[in-house]
Amino acid sequence: MHTPAPADLVLTRARIHTVDPALPEAEAMAVRDGRIVWIGGDAEAAAWAGPDTRILDAGGRLVLPGFIDAHNHVRLGSDDACVQLAGARSLDAIHERITAWRAAHPDAEWIEAEAFDYSAIPGGRMPTAADLDPVTGDTPALVLSYDVHTAWLNTAALRRLGVGRDRTSLPFGEAATDPVTGEPTGFVTDFAVKGLSRDGHRALRELGVPWAAPDRQYGRLVKSLDDAIGYGITTVVEPQNSLDDLALFERARAEGRLRSRIVAALFHPRGTTEADLDAFAAAARSHADDRLRVGPLKLYIDDVVEPRTAALLEPYAGCGRHRGDTFYPAEEFAELLTRLDARGFQCFVHATGDRGIRTVLDAVARAREVNGPRDARHQVVHVECLDPADTPRFAALGVVACMQPRHAAPDIAGPGQDWAENIGPDRWHKAWPLRSLHAAGAVLALSSDWNVAEMDPMVGIYTAVTRRPLTGGGEPWTPEETIDVATAVEGYTMGSAYANFLEDERGSLTVGKLADFVVLSRDILRVDPEEIPGTVAETVVVGGETVRTRPGD
Repeated sequence: MHTPAPADLVLTRARIHTVDPALPEAEAMAVRDGRIVWIGGDAEAAAWAGPDTRILDAGGRLVLPGFIDAHNHVRLGSDDACVQLAGARSLDAIHERITAWRAAHPDAEWIEAEAFDYSAIPGGRMPTAADLDPVTGDTPALVLSYDVHTAWLNTAALRRLGVGRDRTSLPFGEAATDPVTGEPTGFVTDFAVKGLSRDGHRALRELGVPWAAPDRQYGRLVKSLDDAIGYGITTVVEPQNSLDDLALFERARAEGRLRSRIVAALFHPRGTTEADLDAFAAAARSHADDRLRVGPLKLYIDDVVEPRTAALLEPYAGCGRHRGDTFYPAEEFAELLTRLDARGFQCFVHATGDRGIRTVLDAVARAREVNGPRDARHQVVHVECLDPADTPRFAALGVVACMQPRHAAPDIAGPGQDWAENIGPDRWHKAWPLRSLHAAGAVLALSSDWNVAEMDPMVGIYTAVTRRPLTGGGEPWTPEETIDVATAVEGYTMGSAYANFLEDERGSLTVGKLADFVVLSRDILRVDPEEIPGTVAETVVVGGETVRTRPGD
């Protein structure tokens, strides 16, 4: 009998869920030079062990492929220097947190806060500078919404940033104005599109906003990278970067902080030139290894439902004729995507409203008609409100549904929350249709959208399976769109690998693939779904190297 060369690592006594239909389950695995060389039963594992082989005894624990988070803003991250407003459900609560922060930081030149919830503002309106001024005084304040799609400024910040009735189209967003006076209100939309762009970030930095400083950006990145590997996320898809931002990833890699693999998409705002596209293509060629890959393009067709800036087929509930706008006329966007497709770019397109999503699908159809079908794997990112007529078009057009299950939780989007109230009960059946898309043959690439929602894949999987609040209990919202645990796991592994052209290297535990895997503290495929939250990644292995260990429960 042939004796194989010893492996570097042998995993034993595991319940391996491979996400590979050719061999769905196994007990042991051998790794050499960072790749899986054998997978099978415990009885054969000893043949792969030599004197220098590391043995990892899983103790009967569930082993999964490393999670691939298909939409995770690790570079944007969460910032400890900001006032943390997550969970502040009223304007009074926001005031209390800002007041406490000011007392602890009396010499701060700026007040910066993150994660305000639109529903905290009374009356369903958007916030104003007057809402901030009583607790911020003459210190400029910048408050970012939980989805980072809007910003909220006080009067001092309006002055410092040069916002006025004659200057409302800003490098970092569009300043809302009072319909009577024409004066800016302090609310700024399109921050995700403009403020997070290369030019927008440079403008904020030049205006002296501390949040935009490179060291603050790097601090957010490495903190998020540490969180990612701790959750067993072995590949992160960072969906929106400029060429300037790539140096942050290179620094993290040089300093040993890039333990997860990265796919970095480059932001394509309106005004991107052919020369820019040439530079993007050059960056993709120079960043193309299995640790840091650059290449996809990020575009927006619409914004978000909560401030009523997503594009809907029918008007928002209670809003007369208002149904939101697309950032491009449909014909222009179809021409743009066709040009990008012809150059071989894969496009990630943010689309939340049913009209926004349809506009993207129509554009992909045009590209295929003009350029001929190709394996482009363009993505519609978010897919929050999908008209059923468009469900089968994903599979038919080869479009990936990149979705974030946590956003569909009733405590975030359900009855009584801004999303559900703005859409209206008659359209709730369109909300995050995971099961419908899966049944229609669409590829689901699941993700967190950190820092908009929790990064932990256990949170996303739990919500995909239950559509219940994270706190447990309560009635599920739109339960007809739940999926089972195995499907959710596939969405966080093989689905996300396929979505990013990584299926030959990652996404399943298969001989020849990279040895990226996680040992979980609970068997999430067998426990009650209510026990999925709180499950931890006890051991995380990337390329055969153990990069994180911690005790479970």
